[in-house]
Amino acid sequence: MGNKNITIILSIHPKHIEKILSGEKRYEYRKRIPQDINYIIVYATAPTKKVVAIIEIDMVMKDTPQNIWDVTQSESGVSYEFFMNYFNAVPTAYAIKIRNIYRLPTPIDITAIDGVKSAPQAYQYVNVPLKNICNKFKISKDSL
Repeated sequence: MGNKNITIILSIHPKHIEKILSGEKRYEYRKRIPQDINYIIVYATAPTKKVVAIIEIDMVMKDTPQNIWDVTQSESGVSYEFFMNYFNAVPTAYAIKIRNIYRLPTPIDITAIDGVKSAPQAYQYVNVPLKNICNKFKISKDSL
């Protein structure tokens, strides 16, 4: 395998993306997510409906919702009620710790990524090398 960068596309609500970009939100939460990912291509859901950023992952944590909340709450960007509602009756929570986020100079259509036809409901692996995506979207690979 080597140091293959594993990239996924994740659909995130624009209000959460804004909080991630501002630094208020350093964790993105999911009920299911691969733990070996390195980068996330951020697809902003309606009304934006565009790819707007790339996230570099620090790590993916897995634990009970309460334990994840206890560790991440100060940088969650959401309320305890919102968090617990989302994980209602789910035994396991995943917290994606964000190392860096890079806003695309111009939001792009998701179909511009080779092999991607539409926004994923949960997440989707991207088989295109990240450097190709960066070149295509005019992001300096050095900034990642």
